[in-house]
Amino acid sequence: MKSICAVRGVSAAGIKEGKFGLALIRASGTAAGVFTSNKVRAAPVEVMVDRMRRGRLDAVVVNSGCANAYTGRRGIRDAVEMCAIAAESLELDPDAVGVASTGVIGRYLNLPLIRDQCERIAPLLARNGDAEDAAARAIMTTDTFPKHALVETESFSVGGITKGSGMIAPNMGTMLAFIYTDAEVEAPVLHDILRQAARRSFNRVVVDGDTSTNDVALCTATGAAGKVDRGELARAVEDVCRNLAVQIARDGEGATKLLEVTVRGAADEDSAVAVARTIVASPLVKTAIYGEDPNWGRVIAAAGRSGADFDPYAVSLRVGGVPLVVRGEIVADLGAAKTAMRGDTVSFDLDLAAGDGEATAWGCDLTERYVEINGKYTT
Repeated sequence: MKSICAVRGVSAAGIKEGKFGLALIRASGTAAGVFTSNKVRAAPVEVMVDRMRRGRLDAVVVNSGCANAYTGRRGIRDAVEMCAIAAESLELDPDAVGVASTGVIGRYLNLPLIRDQCERIAPLLARNGDAEDAAARAIMTTDTFPKHALVETESFSVGGITKGSGMIAPNMGTMLAFIYTDAEVEAPVLHDILRQAARRSFNRVVVDGDTSTNDVALCTATGAAGKVDRGELARAVEDVCRNLAVQIARDGEGATKLLEVTVRGAADEDSAVAVARTIVASPLVKTAIYGEDPNWGRVIAAAGRSGADFDPYAVSLRVGGVPLVVRGEIVADLGAAKTAMRGDTVSFDLDLAAGDGEATAWGCDLTERYVEINGKYTT
């Protein structure tokens, strides 16, 4: 797999030793970031919120195994020192190095280990699929597979890697995303593009409804491809983010099925988003998906508590293309509906008949394995 390393000006390296990993990604250019909405923000998030005001990065260092969250002033100092360690290994200005962490909350970074790992992988930075895969695996926690995405046009490329499996909810979930393009774009424009892309992708994923302390999505533009059309770049960044978001949903902790909910005919896009996110977040919907139980009333009920305005007896609902309700009339063939819920993807299409708003959200089923993973996460 090769995505970020297909982008001109980007190289990567990574190492994973037990629960502890470290990734380095080197790319110089204008940069933008979006961050968790959780009031309890991890130290690396606090550092990056301030650091991104410069609108430029030369590299990113990421560790897994320790979130460096709820660690106070020491956590801030440690995050800054982590940047300095990477900068020393890469011969860069420490202030131009981004930082991110993922893992257990309430524990301090093992800086000697981070220094050792950084010194060992810095000479391994490369532009190839193996190097990128090592970086993607280094940042995994409960993920079961590394996540990559790439969009290539005639004039530029956009690539990204991410991690995320649990503690996933809109705005954003326990996810780290690192996106790169070789397009030339000013930092304020890149920020607007990334924010819009995150709103339509990462912020529409729900695994368990918890919002992490550490979420960050960073995007760096190396400029190697020169100026490009802003609209085309925005679509490419959104496509990459959506691809990564769907991979996160599919890899939800303990999940066996991807849940995709498309809402049409809402009063506006925000209303469609509210309905779709409410449905994919519903524990009753998620457990029905796991059991392949065509209990479609749970979908209608979730829509009704979303806050969106619509007439419940005007809606139409399908699962996997099988009609369940048509303009308020029950037409469900439960046998056909159950068959449509087999396989690794379950898709609902809900038409509210209330306007032109449309949105899709993603989630997964809720299984016993989720409880097993999170009941003993730190032990």
